[in-house]
Amino acid sequence: MSVSPAGRTLPAPRHRRVNPLTLLAAAGSAAAITTAAADWVLSVAVVAACLGLSAAAGTARRVVPAAAAVLVPLGLSLLVLHGLFFPEGRTVLAEWGPARITAEGLQFAVQRILQLAAVVLALLLFSFSVSVPDLVAALSARGVQGRFAFVLASTLTLLPAIAGRARSIRQAQESRGLVISRGLASRVAAFRLQAVPLVLSLIEDAGTRAAALEARGLGNAGPRTSYREVPDSVLQRAVRVLLVLAALAAVVARVVQAGANG
Repeated sequence: MSVSPAGRTLPAPRHRRVNPLTLLAAAGSAAAITTAAADWVLSVAVVAACLGLSAAAGTARRVVPAAAAVLVPLGLSLLVLHGLFFPEGRTVLAEWGPARITAEGLQFAVQRILQLAAVVLALLLFSFSVSVPDLVAALSARGVQGRFAFVLASTLTLLPAIAGRARSIRQAQESRGLVISRGLASRVAAFRLQAVPLVLSLIEDAGTRAAALEARGLGNAGPRTSYREVPDSVLQRAVRVLLVLAALAAVVARVVQAGANG
């Protein structure tokens, strides 16, 4: 809720009626269940749902490029690793010395790519949909220390910035003469040259944020007063409990199944 200049209470925006913890529980449970299930049908369903929700929320233009920046290099590495060197592969499609493309390896790689895409899209959808101040307030209201709450919220919402930073690093290196050809070796070398400065920049950003948090006293102990009201309801709390229980059940079922097969 907000107050107009005339003193009247205005309804909260529609996107703020959902508690950030509910969004976090939905994204986390979707990632956990998809990972535990390891089923390509479920992965495709989660990917389609995330794309539809991002399109409805108007964040698809940011979610899709960010997801592509994460999934394309990882997907290529999975295809190379499992497509060429899958020990359980029996149906050989092509062979070059010790490397061989098998149908089982390609199938396994595609399943893992879909599974990874579902997890990445679920987390990116949350990152582009949640309000960091609301998330910090919601975490603090439930006993999470202010500094930890801010660091957690900042970390969860750092994914959208990765795509922009990776693009800037690539443009800077191309201006210095970096040429990326269509060959696999060239792409792998270019990925390494871009990944190292990206990780270093994220570490530097984390250090800068930590220093800023210390300067503002967020690490101090003691009671805190929040002037930001985050909407919540009994229904949303019940939904969060169900989502967490469903994720735990999926993980336990996966562990039991792995123990039985082993």
